[in-house]
Amino acid sequence: MQRLASAASFWPMQEYQAVILRLSRSTRDDEDSLTDLLNERSRGGWVPAMMTQDGLRLTVVFARDTDAER
Repeated sequence: MQRLASAASFWPMQEYQAVILRLSRSTRDDEDSLTDLLNERSRGGWVPAMMTQDGLRLTVVFARDTDAER
């Protein structure tokens, strides 16, 4: 059991960030907003981990290793 615990300590920790994007009635505006959001987070080392959508909003969960460059 000790061996498993020591091996697990080498796995990188993750941090997460959830962003809620309010959708408009304009597909073009929504595309621009989503593109800007993805580009902005990408520059900080964040990658999309999960997305959900309902009729009014898009929720994007981003993740990165805790030791990522900021």
